[in-house]
Amino acid sequence: MKKIVFALVLLAWPAAAQSMKVEDLCVKVAKNLLMTDTLHTGVVQSFPELKPPGARMTYSTRDGVEKKDMVDTIECQFDNAKAPFGLKRFCVTSTCYSGDEKNEENKRRFDEVRILLEREGL
Repeated sequence: MKKIVFALVLLAWPAAAQSMKVEDLCVKVAKNLLMTDTLHTGVVQSFPELKPPGARMTYSTRDGVEKKDMVDTIECQFDNAKAPFGLKRFCVTSTCYSGDEKNEENKRRFDEVRILLEREGL
């Protein structure tokens, strides 16, 4: 029985990744960077048709914050608008992270988030 359930999960996973939108993946980027399971989104703007595709949003990790009071922002850019997305760059407030980042710590944070997404097949 366990083998059947495991096989069904493996079959369903690619479909879940394919139906994910850039804004959903940007939430995952924020959760991975901030090391939190709880992320409340405020205003969300998504641009899958742009090159590179991306999304930006306001967010809060605290419960009970109204959307109008969320002031922290994240912006994400990807290689593709559909799976495999390929994380290209993300910015939290005014700090940006990318693979070609000059700041070693920011490049490391980018690589950490990229690796976590790749482990999930995204």
